[in-house]
Amino acid sequence: MKIGLIGLPKSGKTTIFNALTGMDIEVSAYSQGESEPNQSIINVVDERITKLSEMYNPKKTIYATIEYIDFAGVNKSDQKQELMSGQGMVLLKNTDALALVARKFSDSVLDEMYGEADPVAEIDTIEAEMIISDLIIAEKRLEKIALSYKRGIKTPALQIEEKAINSVIEHLNAEKSLRSLELPEEEEKAIRGFQFISKKPLLVILNTDENHYHQNQDIINQLQDKYPILEFAGKFESELNGLDEDEKEVFMEDMGIVDSARDTLTKFSYDILGYLSFFTVGSDEVRAWTIEKNSNAVEAAGKIHSDLARGFIRAECFNYDDLISLGSEKALRDKGLFRLEGKTYLVKDGDILNIRFNV
Repeated sequence: MKIGLIGLPKSGKTTIFNALTGMDIEVSAYSQGESEPNQSIINVVDERITKLSEMYNPKKTIYATIEYIDFAGVNKSDQKQELMSGQGMVLLKNTDALALVARKFSDSVLDEMYGEADPVAEIDTIEAEMIISDLIIAEKRLEKIALSYKRGIKTPALQIEEKAINSVIEHLNAEKSLRSLELPEEEEKAIRGFQFISKKPLLVILNTDENHYHQNQDIINQLQDKYPILEFAGKFESELNGLDEDEKEVFMEDMGIVDSARDTLTKFSYDILGYLSFFTVGSDEVRAWTIEKNSNAVEAAGKIHSDLARGFIRAECFNYDDLISLGSEKALRDKGLFRLEGKTYLVKDGDILNIRFNV
């Protein structure tokens, strides 16, 4: 899973990035900063994998991972920044979701440079940039389709794509992100490869300070009908990384923070993207795998290796909770909870799979 952190300059993206990843990327409050994105891959801490590892004592234990990418701030201007062009765009297109960091903390110098913190206006600015970027791509593609028609190339597939692109352009010209555009399945498939950024799942991180944490319900209420939203005291969360676990727990309790920013965003991301985890176990490896909800056993097999999907026969399947409750695979078999599932079986969160296959 890849999540891109985007926002206006000095919204606190890198501070949030540090809080999420445990890194210590230098944050200079008033400099213009670098345009090169910061990237880090972290483990998704899942106590189920920890317990499975204790039971099977494997040579390797592999957690699911999330990659966070901290993009350069997008300026309020007509000049496109790295986020919307070049290598930044390539990275952005390959993300699974975007987390828009909006500033809700006061700073006299930042207020003078960029204006007083206005999260709603910041979100509108970024949304507008994404819409413009997608519109440029869609219009260029429509021009190429027209050129193909002039050359006598007018296939059914191209006509379906043209219809989809026209719907996209109409929607974007109405200043609406593509997240709200519903297309017929064949048209949706025709434009999937463009990876339009305003179509990506978007969540908002309201970045406040510790003195005003949990005091922004009015803004949250204003935004939550349109966006999934979280509130983080970014600087405070980042500083927690320098403390030991006992100290961290005390400070979090004082602030009324139940879960760390990392754990909170991880759970949020899985929910927004509709992901779940299944596991493979054995003496060599215990591993977590991430797939979309409503994926079948063959798709899960393909996540492990393409050969397993190609030669799929059956999936040996049991559930994590049942295993922990009964204590062993033998007890599961005795209770009839060890199953053989076919290709159409929909994998559930916490399933433990062993794929039978023959290539």
